[in-house]
Amino acid sequence: MMLMNNKSVLMSLLMNDKIGSKLIGFIILASIIIALLNLFAPEGSALHVPTYIVSLLGKYLCFALLALALDLVWGYCGILSLGHGAFFALGGYAMGMYLMRQIGDRGVYGNPDLPDFMVFLDWAEMPWYWQGFDSLSFALLMVVLAPGLLSFLFGWLAFRSRVTGVYLSIITQAMTYALLQAFYMNEFGFGGNNGLTDFKDIAGFSLLADGTAVGLFLISALSLVLAYIACRFITESKFGKVLIAIRDAESRTRFMGYRVEHYKLVVFVFSAVLAGIAGALFVPQVGIINPGEFSPIKSIEIVIWVALGGRGTLYGAVIGAFIVSYGKTFFTGAFPEIWLFMLGGLFVLTTMYLPNGVVGLFGRIKANKGEAS
Repeated sequence: MMLMNNKSVLMSLLMNDKIGSKLIGFIILASIIIALLNLFAPEGSALHVPTYIVSLLGKYLCFALLALALDLVWGYCGILSLGHGAFFALGGYAMGMYLMRQIGDRGVYGNPDLPDFMVFLDWAEMPWYWQGFDSLSFALLMVVLAPGLLSFLFGWLAFRSRVTGVYLSIITQAMTYALLQAFYMNEFGFGGNNGLTDFKDIAGFSLLADGTAVGLFLISALSLVLAYIACRFITESKFGKVLIAIRDAESRTRFMGYRVEHYKLVVFVFSAVLAGIAGALFVPQVGIINPGEFSPIKSIEIVIWVALGGRGTLYGAVIGAFIVSYGKTFFTGAFPEIWLFMLGGLFVLTTMYLPNGVVGLFGRIKANKGEAS
C-alpha cells in the first residue's frame, strides 16, 4: 500500500511538471541510446559514439546536477551561494583519494602505500585523514559527509546570525577562496597545485575501458534524474512552500512562527550533498581533481548556468548547465583568449534581457503565439 502511495505521489509530481517530465524522459532515452551506440555500433560507423564523447556528456550531466543543487537553494529559498564549487570539489577530492589509493604500486615511484606526490615530497607515512580511503564504501560516505558537515557548520553559524543577501554570498565566496589557498599547499596533503590524477581503476574496473566510461555516464544520468525527482518533491511539498515564503518574505515568515534558520539549514545541507555527489561523479570521468575547482570563478559560473536556464524552475538549471558547458567546450577551442569575457557578457545579457532565463523566453514566445491565434 505504501509503495502504491509513493508511486502515485511520484506520478502526480511528474504530471504537474510537464517540462521537467519531458526533460527526464529525454535524458533517460538519450543516455540509453548513447550507451548502446558506444558499445555496439562498430568503430568507424557513422552511428558509433566515441568514448571521449561519452565522457564529455557525462561531465555535462555532473554539471547539470551541480546546477540543480544551486537552483534548489537560490531559486526556491533565495540563498545565492557562491560556495557550491567548494562542495563540488570536496566530493571530488573524496573520490580522488579513493582512486589514488587504488593505484598502489603502479605509480611512477612504485610505492604500494603512498601516492606519488607523497613519495616526491619525502613523506614517511600516510596522514591519518587518508586512512579508510582504500574502501569505496568509505569514500562514498565521505563524498556525502565532507560537504554535508561543512555546509552544516557554515549554515548553522550564518543562518543563526541572520546573515542574508549579498553578505551571505560574499561569505560563501570567502569560504571557497580559503579552501582554495589551503588545498594549494603541499603540506595540506592533497597534492598541492597538481592535485590528484593518474587514476587507474574504480571498483576493480579500468578507467580506460569503454564499458567503465559508459557505466559512469549512465550512473551520472541516473543520479541527475533521481536528484531532480527529489528536488521536485521538496519544492512541491509543504516544506517547499515554506522555502518559497522565506525567499519572498523572510521576515514575515519568521513572524508567522516558522524557524526560518532551520528550513534554510536543511535545504542548504541537502544542496551541498548533491553538489558533492556531482563532484564525485565528475572526477573519474575527467581523470583529475585539483584546487582549481575551488576557484571563485567556478562558483560564479554555476550561478550563470542557473540564471541563463531559468532560476526557480529546476529544469531551467539543467538546461542552462548544458547550454553553457557546450558553449564553453566549443568557444574555448575556437576563441580561447576571450572565453571568460564571453561568459561575463552572457551573464550581463541574461540579467538585463532574460530575467527568467531561456525557459522564461520560451514561455513568453509560446504565450504570444497563443494570443495571436
